[in-house]
Amino acid sequence: MSKSRGGRGGGGNNSGRGKATAMKYEIRADIKINGSVQRKDIIGAIMGQTEGLLGDDLELRKLQRTARVGHVDVEMNTSGGKVHGMIIIPSSLDNVETAIIGSALETIDRIGPCNAIIKVLEIRDIRATKRTAVVERAKELLLDMVNSGESATKTVIEEVRSVLTVGQAKAFHGLTCGPNVESSASLIIVEGRNDVRNLLNCGIKNAISADGAGDIKQELIDLANGKDTVIVAIDGDRGGEMLFQQLNGTMKVDFVAQAPVGQEWELLPQKTVTVTLSKKEDAAKFAARLAKKQKEDDAKAGVPDKDWAEDMDESFEAPEEVKDMLSLIDGLEKNHAQLIMADGEASEPIPAGDLAEVAEEADGAVAIVVNSTINARMVEIASTAAIPTLVGTKAGRGFKAVDDVDVWFQKA
Repeated sequence: MSKSRGGRGGGGNNSGRGKATAMKYEIRADIKINGSVQRKDIIGAIMGQTEGLLGDDLELRKLQRTARVGHVDVEMNTSGGKVHGMIIIPSSLDNVETAIIGSALETIDRIGPCNAIIKVLEIRDIRATKRTAVVERAKELLLDMVNSGESATKTVIEEVRSVLTVGQAKAFHGLTCGPNVESSASLIIVEGRNDVRNLLNCGIKNAISADGAGDIKQELIDLANGKDTVIVAIDGDRGGEMLFQQLNGTMKVDFVAQAPVGQEWELLPQKTVTVTLSKKEDAAKFAARLAKKQKEDDAKAGVPDKDWAEDMDESFEAPEEVKDMLSLIDGLEKNHAQLIMADGEASEPIPAGDLAEVAEEADGAVAIVVNSTINARMVEIASTAAIPTLVGTKAGRGFKAVDDVDVWFQKA
């Protein structure tokens, strides 16, 4: 078996006097010859047997001289004394004239002395093929540009800051946090894990999430109480204020940084994060402002200015021993507690964060006195340690009475 490919110069006199013309179509025809012939024999038959068939306007030699039809190309295989190949003819004629040329090829039934069959397989629109190739290549180039990382989507500041944000979020007893929450002297408490990730992107690595305004984990309380400075970063909505009130009643809180009204920490840009943290407000002042706002809102809504805990105090007179315990609260540092033993002796002040461990190991304790609001976690500590009395400043959010612990609140 042999294979040969026709050159681009076939087709008789091709002096090149015609001006180059962009080809529109390509005729592709299958040819089978019962005998052994050469490429020049096939080209000669095409030129000779179509001459005069279609008139002067569609005579192939003339069309080639004017560059309206390109060079005839023949790809052929010879095997067992027979030839099988492909005829390719480019055309700049219109679609009608090109179709006529194609059908004329099928009238050729002999190549020299050998029988032949020519069948047009397709007339391809070269321009459409090129357009498709251009579109596909453009897609590849565009994807290369996007994936190269060279697109100017990052500012110079963001590029430089990326050096500082290599730290990845980690977990602290199930709470999402930055890598420096334990080693840093200060702590920033935010609501959710996405807030932590946004602060990491801004280069702040000492933030930890409280996982919403649910039960606050004792580990978070312990962590905050051991820091020099604790900042609560809350969203600019009512939910953020509720989170502050819950945290402020259970742990050490020094400052509050509230996002602009209606905005959330997880979506704040770096500049706003920096400005908001720099404008942090003292926690006591923020709490007082919230209380004043709540009273004003209640007055507008016609709600009586009365606390449900005060109603409870009016209904139940505290025993003398409980009154003595209530008097101890003012002498305690905020968020510290004392255990009252059966003989009436009080223990040394204990940080609220250590209360669970100390209470569980204490023998003979009959009461816990704490200078903070009473939340569900403190009730749980007293119940677990079988301490029947719990005394604090007032009921915190999430407080719920249980049967085995009597809870008493200090009067305002």
